[in-house]
Amino acid sequence: MSHTPPSGLMGEGPVLQTPRLILRPTRMEDFPRWAESMAHPSARFIGGPQTPEAAWRGLMTMAGAWSLTGVAMFSLIERSSGLWMGRIGPWKPEGWPGNEVGWGVHPEGAGRGYALEAAAAAMDYAFDVLGWDDVIHCIDPDNIPSQRLAQKLGSYNQGPTRLPPPFETATVDKWGQSRDDWRINRQTLPPGVF
Repeated sequence: MSHTPPSGLMGEGPVLQTPRLILRPTRMEDFPRWAESMAHPSARFIGGPQTPEAAWRGLMTMAGAWSLTGVAMFSLIERSSGLWMGRIGPWKPEGWPGNEVGWGVHPEGAGRGYALEAAAAAMDYAFDVLGWDDVIHCIDPDNIPSQRLAQKLGSYNQGPTRLPPPFETATVDKWGQSRDDWRINRQTLPPGVF
């Protein structure tokens, strides 16, 4: 994985590259596939299926976080096609229960190993560039694919946690690991992830 240094409020922001993916800040051109992804039934685990209007607000939230704080989830772009395949990366809104590396993959990207590849790059970024000491993943107890991804990353279930409003009624478990754990766990990932 390679990355350009964070640029703060200047320019677009950091860009990470993995063998098959580009991770970059959110752009307006991402909206059509973002809206498709958020309308899909699988979005039930990340706030529920949304109308295009609600999805637009979500995209703007992510873009605003990039602009104002320099930290937000990356748009996940397939290198071979240029298609938006999801969002993944560091996320810590006000009141969040920890430093999260979260994900949401477009249905076309599911089952292709993209989430693992991108999450590993985002974990490196969170620890090496942002300087985080630990990372969590807020996962619905019924979201088996996300639990499997967290386990592949070496994270473990730390028990139930609460999200801030307007998500205070969501049922989620906090999965995670420390920076030291990640240094060991990343060595167990399959070849080709980095």
